[in-house]
This record gives sequence, structure tokens and C-alpha cells, in this order.
Amino acid sequence: MTAPDLGRGIVFLGGGNMGRALIAALLRAGANPSLIRAIESHPPTAQALVADYGIETATDTSVVGSRIDTLVLAVKPQDMARALQPLHALLQRERPLVISVAAGLSVQQLQHWCGTDVPVVRAMPNRPALEGVGATGLFAPAWVATTLRERAASILATAGIVVSVDDESLMDVVTAVSGSGPAYFFRFAEALAAAGIAAGLSPAAATELARATLHGAGRMAEPGADLAALRESVTSKGGTTAAALASFSDQDLERVVAAAVTAAVRRGRELSSQAAAGG
Repeated sequence: MTAPDLGRGIVFLGGGNMGRALIAALLRAGANPSLIRAIESHPPTAQALVADYGIETATDTSVVGSRIDTLVLAVKPQDMARALQPLHALLQRERPLVISVAAGLSVQQLQHWCGTDVPVVRAMPNRPALEGVGATGLFAPAWVATTLRERAASILATAGIVVSVDDESLMDVVTAVSGSGPAYFFRFAEALAAAGIAAGLSPAAATELARATLHGAGRMAEPGADLAALRESVTSKGGTTAAALASFSDQDLERVVAAAVTAAVRRGRELSSQAAAGG
């Protein structure tokens, strides 16, 4: 992975899990630590950023100066308006690329706080980004310059794959599929372990087998892999796997999963509406 061009520097507004994940990913890719700075209002978290990554960090906006080409918004949605208020004049003057990883806040809402001329894009990384193997959905309005879109993608790609969508409403679907998706696989592994226990395995054995199987299957599903082909590669006609998969089909697994994704999309849109009303 080649380090992205950070220009005069990148500032993270918020140093929680997702901010830390992206900072760590940039450093792993070879980014210059002197070009990465963070604003973190919680002193212990700010101190941890300095200790762990050696980046310039402050609990206020003093760390920003005028050396900023990119601002990553990584605070909680309910804290965003308050966190951006001290930066408003600087954003109007410098007009950096703003990348928001805050769920539920639309580009329109973010521009209300940042300024209508400030280029804002939305990203939805998932939890595996903490390990550098994430999946991120990216939306950029049509008026945002191609060079800025590419910069956003290159920064986010240090933490995993990036998939762009051209309709902002699809960010709720991205959240439902990949943002929430890791929890679905963990829940399935829990159910698999429980079934193993019910069939006679010890809790320790069933849990370890389910965990290792989840991990191994994930490793096999590398970028570009054909998921159906992978499934078929471990399924013998008339065998045990075929019997289990037939049971899934009998119980309409696709319907169950579709209902879960629909519920997540619906809740995401409810949260977006609440965030907009609160702004």
C-alpha cells in the first residue's frame, strides 16, 4: 500500500475507535506522522493518541493552524455541531476536503455546519477497519472535484476496500450490509457454536471451532473471490454440507437476511431524520 498524498496535512476531529483506525492505517501505509494531527476533547484519549502514534494532538483547535488539506470528522453525530463550531471560520477560509465517518449525517446537514462551499464527502467504514481489513462505502456529491474524490478514496483505502455509491440514500444500505454486517457473521457464529453444544460438543470446543471457521472462511473470501464458487468448493453432492444448505433453503435464508437488512436500512433512515431534526 502506497501512502496517500496528504498535502499540507490531515486533521482528525475525534480520536475514538474509527479515528484511531484510520490514523493507524495511514501510518502503516507509510504516511508522515508530522502531517497527521488530531483534535480530541477527552484528555486521556488525546494522550493515548500521542503515546500510540506520535502525532500532534490537542484538546482544542490550536493544533490545526493553517496546515490542513483534509479534515476527517470522527466524532459522534450528536456532538458534531458543537465540535465544528470553532472550526467554521477556518473551514470557510481553507476549504479543505471534509470526510465524514459519522453515521446518519447527510452532506446537506454537514455543509450547514461546515459551509456550503466546503467539499464534503461521506464514508461508512466498518469495524474490521480497526484491523486494516475494513470495507468502506463512499459517497461524494457530483460537484466535488475528481481529485478530491480520489484523495478521499486513497485515504480510506489504507484501512481496506472502498466502494463508491452515486446516490447518498444508498449509504443507509451500505451501513446495513457492511457497516452492521460483521455483527451478522458474529451472530451466525454464536448460533453455530450453540448448535454444536446442543449436539454434544463442549462449549469451549464448539466456540473455538465456530470462531476458527468464521476466520478461515473470511480469509478465503478474498477480494475478487466468487462466493458461490467458494460455497460449491466445500459442498459435495449428497453430503453433509448439502444437507445443511438445503435446510437453509427450506427455511428461506434469503428472506431472513433480507428482512434484517431492511430493518437496518429503516433504522438508519430514522436516525438520519433524527440527526437532521436535531441540527
